[in-house]
Amino acid sequence: MRLSEKVLDLARWAPSGDNTQPWRFEIRSDTEFIVHGYDTSAHCVYDLDGAASQFAHGTLLETAALAATRFGCRAEISTLSESPGTGGHIVYRVVLVPDPKTAEDPLVASITERVVQRRPLSTRALSATQRSALAEAVQPYRIVWMDTLGKRWRMAALNAFSAHIRLTIPEAFAVHKATIDWDATTSEDRMPGPALGAPWFLLPIMRSAMDSWERVDFFNRYLGGTVMPRMFLDWLPGLMCSAQFALIAPGTAQRPSDYVAAGRATQRFWLTATRLGFQVQPLYTPLVFANFARQQRNFTVVDAAKARAKVVAARLDDIFGAESAQRAVFLGRLGPKGSVKGRSIRRPLEQLIVTEAPETV
Repeated sequence: MRLSEKVLDLARWAPSGDNTQPWRFEIRSDTEFIVHGYDTSAHCVYDLDGAASQFAHGTLLETAALAATRFGCRAEISTLSESPGTGGHIVYRVVLVPDPKTAEDPLVASITERVVQRRPLSTRALSATQRSALAEAVQPYRIVWMDTLGKRWRMAALNAFSAHIRLTIPEAFAVHKATIDWDATTSEDRMPGPALGAPWFLLPIMRSAMDSWERVDFFNRYLGGTVMPRMFLDWLPGLMCSAQFALIAPGTAQRPSDYVAAGRATQRFWLTATRLGFQVQPLYTPLVFANFARQQRNFTVVDAAKARAKVVAARLDDIFGAESAQRAVFLGRLGPKGSVKGRSIRRPLEQLIVTEAPETV
């Protein structure tokens, strides 16, 4: 295996929305490879203007830079071309430069250990040392902690309110239908059902409802279909954790490079949290719905959901302040390691390597 492939074999473990892995790799030489970064905005309501995919590109590039240190190299990363927008394609070049002064970064060991934890966790507080390590990992970004019971309650309420949108719009149903593998405990390209964090008795109900949009709509209208999912997937985990948090950028993200930088900072946070013995759950969708509302984008056919998105934006402004809320690039929660049932793994490296750029992925 060439050096480029060794680095990419670690880098491919980077997180991406719904395990979409919006990238393909072109090996140029032992020390150079190209990352073809794509976006899922054409079919994913959560990927507004490709920002979520560009964010994922950042997690991949940061993981590659860290992985390179295992082999005594530093990674020089540049952007060769950008064609952002629906179905966008961004090309990144990575050159591995041998450097005898480069030691393996302590975060490398956490690359394959990092997981998404959607189940309730211990409420044990973070120590000052742990907070400091996480704050240092994300500079020049900053972290706003929501760690008291009252603040966790407030964030849990926000996420449960926002979850009503994703559970009641057909645009989100289409995403969930395509990305959940109910029969798997691990999945190379989707999310296994057990990884959703629902209790055993709720999973078959969710699976039955997800058979069609008409069935989901019936459950929601007449059987209180959003109540239990929001209780077990938003309220309870939101309260049962060490803290909820927001990652705030130095400025408002506007360009693909801003979202890439945000993804790199978030991956450093996540790997540092893993190294410290914590697990993280992304809570990204409130930011997406808030941005839809701020930009007055027509993201769904459901008018009530559009109204709710405006409320989500207002609540974020109220919790973090308008300026910080609009600079927030990531929301999540974390707590001490617990049992994880089901895990999204990754496509094998050979499936991600191409000889020429595909039109899409």
